Amino acid sequence: MTLLRIEDPAGARASGPLQDHPFLALGFRPFYLLGAAFAGVAVPAWTAASLGWIASSRLNLLWHMHEMLFGFVIAIVVGFLYTAGRNWTGLWTPRGRHLGALVALWVAGRAGMLALPPALAAAVDLAFLPLATIPLYRVIRRAGNTRNLVMVVLLAVLALANAAFHASALGLLALSPLQPLYAAIVAIIVIESVLGGRVIPNFTANAVRGVRTTSDPRLEKASLALTAATGLAWAVLPLSLPLGVLALATALVQAVRMAGWKPLCTLRNPLLWILHLSYAWIPAGFAVLALACFGMAPHSAAVHLLAVGAMGGLIIGMITRTTLGHTGRMLKAGRAETAMYLLLQAGVLARLAAALGGGGVREWGLVLAAACWSLAFALFCAVYGPYLARPRIDGREG
Repeated sequence: MTLLRIEDPAGARASGPLQDHPFLALGFRPFYLLGAAFAGVAVPAWTAASLGWIASSRLNLLWHMHEMLFGFVIAIVVGFLYTAGRNWTGLWTPRGRHLGALVALWVAGRAGMLALPPALAAAVDLAFLPLATIPLYRVIRRAGNTRNLVMVVLLAVLALANAAFHASALGLLALSPLQPLYAAIVAIIVIESVLGGRVIPNFTANAVRGVRTTSDPRLEKASLALTAATGLAWAVLPLSLPLGVLALATALVQAVRMAGWKPLCTLRNPLLWILHLSYAWIPAGFAVLALACFGMAPHSAAVHLLAVGAMGGLIIGMITRTTLGHTGRMLKAGRAETAMYLLLQAGVLARLAAALGGGGVREWGLVLAAACWSLAFALFCAVYGPYLARPRIDGREG
């Protein structure tokens, strides 16, 4: 099943100035644009604070990790799932005023994490995920689309991880705030594994003539189970031999899995190779996590391969592709898209250099990584902002 096309079944449509505005016609529009804009600003802000260029007690490591996961990534995930959920069920996910209210709550959460007292900021931030998940659950339940209830479960896991983070940060839970964030990273990787296994081989087989991708159901289940198990172990165990063995097994199975998707056949198609290359950072990240457990690599290198490489790369690959498709445009990457993809991957390498190096290498690696990341998402906002704010060019809803 492709998640790219969204059919528009007939149905009554409410009217009103806000309800009818194209920007609130479907979840991908506001969440993609605002999420990308936030990503482009938040990373250089944290980089400047971490290097001592600006003074801010709020722009610390915990803020950076939390906001990348529960600010940026969650916005994109919710926008994608609302849009895909329309296709899965034939029912409307939030739009118009309802969607606008959820977007406003997400924005309030980002502002609150910077400006409100910690307890109040936590309350505002924690409200978003449950209120965003309930409408998705309702349409999936109404349609009897049980296959995709796993997405609701994973969003619930992320909501619990967010609650554990805030409880720990507020001193209400005897746990390092980093542990729930590691669990959230792997929960998002599981979402990417589920959706990637559905769409990447399908997109490849449809776009590259003569290519037949393969998917072994047993391998699919094993890769998801191992990824989830590694995430659980990462959340509750220190870097250790058992975690290293799990991470290494996950890396191997994920690598074998994606080999069946024929990644080397996509090198002339940027809309495809960005997905394959970004997904490849998942087994690479788990392999480096295993090395970190064995004392052979820094832990931060694994975190950033999974976060910047896999999450960031898959996000920019999917938000460009789905925006083109859902606004009625041709699925073809031009110079702007290729530039976004190359900038993002350059940022991954720079961030890896920063994690592996010390002194001046770390500082310049951080600066270069932040610049590449921000330029990639700024370019997305500049090129795709008008697409997201205007009606579909084919006249259809959504």
